[in-house]
Amino acid sequence: MITYDDFQKVEICVGKILSAEKIPDTDKLLKLSVDFSEEKPRQIVSGISMYFPDLQNLIGKKCLFVINLEPRIIKGVESNGMLFALSTLDGNFSLLEPNDSIPVGTKAK
Repeated sequence: MITYDDFQKVEICVGKILSAEKIPDTDKLLKLSVDFSEEKPRQIVSGISMYFPDLQNLIGKKCLFVINLEPRIIKGVESNGMLFALSTLDGNFSLLEPNDSIPVGTKAK
């Protein structure tokens, strides 16, 4: 269990995926470029490759991300956030996507 104060520290924000590419020599990892209405897009590594055989299906999607994690190097690639997604043991998968009226850069309250 975490405290409510701890939970309030987590910044959840809407980002738009601008590009996606497989990270070489990995089965699951993608390098995403994501627009959060900041000065420049952020690079985020996510283990969702197996759900998107055609990476073009990710381009333009607005999803929810945690944006205040410390940067982390994953397979030699720096990641500056974390994508929210759900999966089940039987292979069901879903990105957490806001409705179209919510603009990029909107933070969860």
